[in-house]
Amino acid sequence: MSQSKPLSTTLAGVMAVSFTLASAQALAVPDQPKNWEKCAGVAMKGMNDCGSLDGKHSCAGQAEKDNDPNEWVYVPEGTCAKIGGTVAKVKPAKDNDAG
Repeated sequence: MSQSKPLSTTLAGVMAVSFTLASAQALAVPDQPKNWEKCAGVAMKGMNDCGSLDGKHSCAGQAEKDNDPNEWVYVPEGTCAKIGGTVAKVKPAKDNDAG
């Protein structure tokens, strides 16, 4: 019997740590954005979202160089300036419940 008490204490400790880690990860996930910003000047080569702002091309994935001011990606509203981009447009996120 004396061996089962330390084992049960150890198991309880492991379970508590697992629960704490799971709770922390759940809190780290942000809510879905309400709006998206078209953020120019931060897209990497070949990683742009849709056409360039200057009309040079009309498709995603065609950025020819990193951080071109005419290439953009969508980011959650309030993020663009934080990552060094320029907001070209803000658009509402799609309502997932409407569908």
